[in-house]
Amino acid sequence: MSINEFTCDCNIIHEDIVKQTLKNMPKQELFTQLAEFFKIIGDPTRTKILFVLDQNEMCVCDIANVLNMTKSSISHQLATLRKSGIVKSRREGKEVYYTLDDEHIKQVFEIAIEHIEHKNEENKK
Repeated sequence: MSINEFTCDCNIIHEDIVKQTLKNMPKQELFTQLAEFFKIIGDPTRTKILFVLDQNEMCVCDIANVLNMTKSSISHQLATLRKSGIVKSRREGKEVYYTLDDEHIKQVFEIAIEHIEHKNEENKK
């Protein structure tokens, strides 16, 4: 039988750490919303849309052109992202332009890309 180096073999409860963590623990609703957020951005098509919108504000036609997809499929995904507060839109005449909702979304997305690229570089070594 092999020893799992990641299994805690102690029976000591570090009460100060446990109490502090429990004190800072958010309500269940926050965890539910957080899981939903990651579920929504976890779709590859929506992730591509986020990448495109991280680069530039764009209309549906431009996004569809960049991603080689139909306007209908892009519109469907944008509706999900907009309803979830991940992207926002503004109308200019007949055209509607989309951007990431705010700087927080931009940071989460860019940090995730940076993390993955860093891990990929580490794995090449």
